[in-house]
Amino acid sequence: MSGKYDLVIVGGGISGASLLYTTATFTDIDSIALIEKEDEIAAINSNHTNNSQTLHFGDIETNYTLEKAREVKEGAEMLAGYLENRDPDREMHDKRSKMVLGVGREEVAELERRYEGDGFGDLFPKLRSIGREEIAEIEPKVVEGRDPDTELRALQTPDGYVVDYGATTQSFVELAREEAGVDVYTGTKVEDITPTLDGYTIETTDGRFDCEATVVAAGSHSLQIAKELGYGENKVLLPVAGSFFLGDDLLNGKVYTLQMKKLPFAAVHGDADVHDPSITRFGPTAKLVPTLERGRISTVTDFFDVFGLNAAAFLSYANVLSDRILLPYVLRNLLYDVPNVGPKQFLPHVQKVVPSVELDDIERAKGYGGVRPQIVDTERKSLDMGEAKIVGDDIIFNITPSPGASTCLKNARRDTLEVLEFLEGEYEFDEEAFRERTIEQFPRPEGIEEGDTDEDAGAPLEPSPADDD
Repeated sequence: MSGKYDLVIVGGGISGASLLYTTATFTDIDSIALIEKEDEIAAINSNHTNNSQTLHFGDIETNYTLEKAREVKEGAEMLAGYLENRDPDREMHDKRSKMVLGVGREEVAELERRYEGDGFGDLFPKLRSIGREEIAEIEPKVVEGRDPDTELRALQTPDGYVVDYGATTQSFVELAREEAGVDVYTGTKVEDITPTLDGYTIETTDGRFDCEATVVAAGSHSLQIAKELGYGENKVLLPVAGSFFLGDDLLNGKVYTLQMKKLPFAAVHGDADVHDPSITRFGPTAKLVPTLERGRISTVTDFFDVFGLNAAAFLSYANVLSDRILLPYVLRNLLYDVPNVGPKQFLPHVQKVVPSVELDDIERAKGYGGVRPQIVDTERKSLDMGEAKIVGDDIIFNITPSPGASTCLKNARRDTLEVLEFLEGEYEFDEEAFRERTIEQFPRPEGIEEGDTDEDAGAPLEPSPADDD
């Protein structure tokens, strides 16, 4: 098999698929191919068992600054609008209550400060600050059995989108395939990418592909491929594996706890499964692993390719892991996978959400969880709190830890514009049609337009910061 294309996208997770959908549907690029090494689309981290199913808006993620939340909000509204438009029967998603819970005087004060003083109540018109009685009406198990003298408050919103990212990925690909000039190759592993005078040659297990522009959206493997081409030398990965515990029908929606601001990992939360509301997930845990894919020993060597085995990498890891907040967190999370010990150690986190839960009520979720690549900058010797994008000559490498799935369409729009520059202005992007099928479908309170605040529907928010990775 061989072919020549204007654009080749490597990676069939939600990042690659959303870019395929965006370029195929809203540009006039003549020929596009997507290459996926697995036999099925969305087989790894986008599979619904391998992520927390959350559409992150930034409203209840308390480790987000207001600027970060504003940026994530736009991307989440794009995907939420897409789902509202394409999935009226709720086969790919569901919409439930969502809240972040403050327990005790200190956490309650922090939530009140965040909502009133920091401006999150203005940025998110549907977000409400509610007390014990309203919490009990929405989530009875959160209040049941809790000490009545313990202060309790939550920031709550109806926009608790629970998403099957695997099904969403497949829907992107199905729509893209309806367009002319689009090919999708599964079971096709990239073995080498070589620059040419007019683009790239991609050697695969299924033949050779030639293209003018390339986007590598292969998760942790993106940095591995980038380094093989001489890019990203100042970056290494800290792969983090997330796991979950399962309980019975305990919650109606999502209930988050407060997150540590210095950590890029999600705080422990509980939520009903997207396809089976009678199952409640609690997690994720966050365990460091020397592998790029969960449960695949073969990717250990890939990890060391990305690691580099040099002094800068070792010093960067040492500096990051010696942090007085991160180190205890990492060590504590190692215990959660230990049989018998793990559930006992994790139980207090569950009980912070649902106080009446006992040890016999939870069990490890076997086969759940994926690997999220956290990026370490070896020049600053620090953890990058977010995604990484490396732009080369007619090639883009995307490494997308959370909330990469939530902002996939925003990232796809950004990359589409970059790809059009690679193709030297031969093609155009229909921005109006893109927004009409995505963010304009997102339901807003009456009188609130896209970009408005709650206080003044006529006053737009400040522009989102430029995407600068």
